[in-house]
Amino acid sequence: MGLISYIKSEIQVIRERDPAIKSDWEVLLYPSFKVILHYRVAHWLYKKEHYFLARWVSQRGARKTGIEIHPGATIGKGLFIDHGSGVIIGETAILGDNITLYQGVTLGGTGKEKGKRHPTLEDNVMVSAGAKILGSFTIGKNSKIGAGSVVLSEVPPNCTVVGVPGRIVRMGDERVPRMDLDQIHLPDPILEDIRRLQSDNLMLRRKLLDMEKDMRCRHHAETENEKEKNDETS
Repeated sequence: MGLISYIKSEIQVIRERDPAIKSDWEVLLYPSFKVILHYRVAHWLYKKEHYFLARWVSQRGARKTGIEIHPGATIGKGLFIDHGSGVIIGETAILGDNITLYQGVTLGGTGKEKGKRHPTLEDNVMVSAGAKILGSFTIGKNSKIGAGSVVLSEVPPNCTVVGVPGRIVRMGDERVPRMDLDQIHLPDPILEDIRRLQSDNLMLRRKLLDMEKDMRCRHHAETENEKEKNDETS
């Protein structure tokens, strides 16, 4: 793909996924657009083993955008970083096609181990604001990571993950559309547990009220029987 074609495709990606963009000229000011161009140059230099120059280019992009992408990371087509301040993508991270990241996302490691130490995100993964994915494992294609989640283990395809640590709360066979950018209408397992407890509590209260009513009826019947016996003996 030529440079002009590549720039046009990146502009199209951003315009598709951000309704706030009104023209192609606005995209030129967009942090995601700037940083991905810096990354492509830095990654080319990194593969040629020009490590200092690669770092220099990537750090210029980080200073301008607040988005830090290590030049060694492998990123496919259609990466979209919305309001990208604070996004960090580590050296050995691998991102497939049509990935969406929101502000504050970290794709990081868990220590100073060598080799592959950052996560792999397969195609069409969406990572919501403030989520952290830490370690060398795979997030399966079409999965969603909820806002503020901390994911420390592998996630199969077509899953939704929320919480700290991240828990799989939905697993489906249907493909998540590329344009599904809904990061708020996700399952809430804590709320679901609270609702179950409320339902159980209501059921127990009803049973206790029924038992109290039954005991009062029995007590009343016993009292009436005692009165009748006393009247007969008198």
